[in-house]
Amino acid sequence: MKSLLLLLPFVLFDSTALGKPNVVLFLADDMGWMDSGVYGSQYYETPNIDRFATRAMRFTNAYSQPLCSPTRGSLLSGQYTARHGITTASGHQPPQPAGHVFLPQTAPAKDPMLLPESKNYLEPAQITLAETLKSAGYRTAHIGKWHLGLTQPYWPEQQGFDVGFHCHPDPGPPGEYFSPYGVLPDGKPGGKTKVGTITDGPQGEYIVDRQAAEAVKFIEASKGGPFFLNLWCYGVHGPWGHKVEYTKYFAAKKDPSGRQGNPIMGSMLKSVDECFGRILAELDKQGIADNTIIIFTSDNGGNQHSNTTSEGKKSANEDWQKWAGNQPPTMNTPLRDGKGTLYEGGTRVPMMWAWAGKIKPASTSEAVVGPIDVYPTVIDLLGIAKPEQQVFDGVSYAKVLKGEGELKREAYFNYHPHAGAHRAGGVWVRSGDFKLLRWFGNPGTHELYNLREDISEAHDLAATMPDKVKELEALIDGFLKDTGATYPRPNPAYKPVADKAPVQANKDPLAAWKERGCKATVSAGIVTVKSTGRPGAAFLGHGMAKMNGPAAVRLRVRSAAGGAGKIDSLPNTASDPNLIHSVPFAVKAGEWQDVQVEISEKGPLGTLRVYLPDGEVDFIEVAPVKGKGQRWDF
Repeated sequence: MKSLLLLLPFVLFDSTALGKPNVVLFLADDMGWMDSGVYGSQYYETPNIDRFATRAMRFTNAYSQPLCSPTRGSLLSGQYTARHGITTASGHQPPQPAGHVFLPQTAPAKDPMLLPESKNYLEPAQITLAETLKSAGYRTAHIGKWHLGLTQPYWPEQQGFDVGFHCHPDPGPPGEYFSPYGVLPDGKPGGKTKVGTITDGPQGEYIVDRQAAEAVKFIEASKGGPFFLNLWCYGVHGPWGHKVEYTKYFAAKKDPSGRQGNPIMGSMLKSVDECFGRILAELDKQGIADNTIIIFTSDNGGNQHSNTTSEGKKSANEDWQKWAGNQPPTMNTPLRDGKGTLYEGGTRVPMMWAWAGKIKPASTSEAVVGPIDVYPTVIDLLGIAKPEQQVFDGVSYAKVLKGEGELKREAYFNYHPHAGAHRAGGVWVRSGDFKLLRWFGNPGTHELYNLREDISEAHDLAATMPDKVKELEALIDGFLKDTGATYPRPNPAYKPVADKAPVQANKDPLAAWKERGCKATVSAGIVTVKSTGRPGAAFLGHGMAKMNGPAAVRLRVRSAAGGAGKIDSLPNTASDPNLIHSVPFAVKAGEWQDVQVEISEKGPLGTLRVYLPDGEVDFIEVAPVKGKGQRWDF
């Protein structure tokens, strides 16, 4: 019998014998799929999250929305964003009045599309996860960022939470992460006036630490009965307040993979990890860890677009430049792009569940899941019936968690209809290994990827697999109809403005980059470089106009064989080798990788040469410390 106990501890222990299980939902903000040790980072240090994985089931195909408010609305409603209506990060804006039309019927003739507007609040009529648990006898608390309604009728207390620690408006934390937070108990929220239940702590208190303290206080006060703790962490969202002592440590550290290296993000993730660790420790202290369902996830993919130039708020920018230069907050390699986009880097996130005796520890699942599924899965695990009045898009994957079966799902959707007047956003469907993106436009376009073979979304199969495109298109059509999506439509009044100059039929696909010692061809936004001369002599060159160093050069590359590369800056096309600033880098063989090279010399960049081994280039970006940079996506 002893050997059986060792082999099957998760089967034999019945945690429900202890009473109704507690529920903890920990939501990180802007934490990417690759931003913890257990998911592959070799730079960030997340020991508590990593240890949690040893007692949890870890999902490798978990999704969020590209931005935070939509994900939060889906977590609490169990609905796709196309149904609940919050489709962008607008939860800090004034709520629209009753009868508001979210898809205009007309638009100026210069606009090709009729563009929908996001709801700025979660409907009070929604029967939220918190309300369902409260009706089942749970004490409920929301601690942290809300971003689902600016004014009091839309605050957590009106959506089923007994205890609240929050403020509004709240795209980011109050006090720029540090006390005094300056939150008023009453008044009209908006602009710099924050109103809510957050009170000041000691001078310099870090808001993420305070969230942990409030969570501990709630757990202690709730130990006599079941509780639902909904902790939505402020970290690691902007304005990137950080503990300098942690940042100094990460500033001296290098990522052996070359993928990540932002010391501010390293510092902030350490604080998030500590917050999560304090909650786990308190559950252990109270003797209730084994009777608690714990969920860890993030609201969207990692941010790899902010702070890549010196423009912006002076004080915040100076601090960023001091520690991180022109680095973005994080890098999501091997995933493509990041927060705010429909590519995998913007929507694939960490997701882990633990429940002693029910969920096999240190296990993984490839099931495709998302925020719409959390609500139905939690109540299924608890044996609570779905509220009849609530419409659910999500499904329970309790059987996956308990090792009792697979999730039978034909398709999962992601909807983000926002990208500006001439770029109308899009929607994607994932069915099996295939993902089809439909970009709304006039006309619309598609991209098709096999994610099992191409997780970096580098090879668009739409042109070579028209039958698969047609099959998945039909699923998207059904999704838009079923959810009542207010998706972008062509503007019937649109009148294209004639170009002042005729469009050149032979537009340069290399966008003025010159191929030297190689043949460079462009297909589906990817430049393929093949050497035609001596090894190490192949490069792409481009004049940098008025850009000056210091500057960061970022590129996304892939090479089957790997090899050496370098960036040369030739001020005023200098021929004197003493005036050429050269910085080497290495390209590893195999998958896509993000490379960042720092040109430290001041003065004109002149001509930039990017030397590469044979391979592929997704983009090249030049970001000066001062002034405007440029990115080439080909």
